[in-house]
Amino acid sequence: MPSLIDLRRRIRSVKSTQQITKAIKMVAASKLRRAQERILSARPFADQMERVLGNLARRVDPSAHPLLEARDERRPGARTLLLVVSADKGLCGSFNTNVIKAAANFILGSGGREVVLGLVGRRGRDYFRRRGFEVAFEHTGFFQQLSYNDARAVSRAAIEEFTTGRVDSVYLVYTEFRSVMSQRIVTKRLLPIPREEITGADAAVDYLYEPAPEQILADLVPRHIEVQVYRALLDSNASFFAVQMTAMDTATKNSAEVIDQLTLYMNKVRQAAITREIIEVVSGAQAL
Repeated sequence: MPSLIDLRRRIRSVKSTQQITKAIKMVAASKLRRAQERILSARPFADQMERVLGNLARRVDPSAHPLLEARDERRPGARTLLLVVSADKGLCGSFNTNVIKAAANFILGSGGREVVLGLVGRRGRDYFRRRGFEVAFEHTGFFQQLSYNDARAVSRAAIEEFTTGRVDSVYLVYTEFRSVMSQRIVTKRLLPIPREEITGADAAVDYLYEPAPEQILADLVPRHIEVQVYRALLDSNASFFAVQMTAMDTATKNSAEVIDQLTLYMNKVRQAAITREIIEVVSGAQAL
């Protein structure tokens, strides 16, 4: 049976942990509000950009821009770049684990394709580097002050890998923010830009471009990749704070339950010690 000193020391330790988890929860809640506003503001533009580029890509010659060039991903020697967006920090429940698991499932289900990784976030970087995966590039340490320039740096690295022919396709794995209590893992293709088949009445529609389609694509396609990467970073950042806030709230409640249980047990131990002392005194008096 532990002594009263041990129980008091453990209660103080749990209370200190509770103060830490409560402080992290409050910080995450304050940062979540700003991160949520940013992703909700950026999402309509990113969705519209994706629709416009998808519509434009299916109506022009794939040779009009290098990022529209479709390549056979199943040919021998084909390589795929997978961008994995994780967090720089922990204490966020299963956030990093779910992203890493989705990336691992993509690699296992690649059908023999060689997959190289572009790692965004320190947690994913540490995991895959320890296990010897091939890493094309990595970006860490910018989620505290996330900006569009960070997305531009990541997208340019991915575009360079694709245009130089080192990879034949680029995919993105990240956590999409839906609400404070709901997030989901998304795996989508970035490059080459998906081309949909034109059917029905849309096949008879033609567009006039001013300036030339090549010039429009030269401006829009790289911007489209930057916007989609920026959206993924904002989604991941908001999801991280939501999961962290929830996890720290649960940890705070659990620590309160542990403190109550330890306090009750300590009172029982103290009462037993007092009872034992009274019995010893009474027994000694009776002996006299």
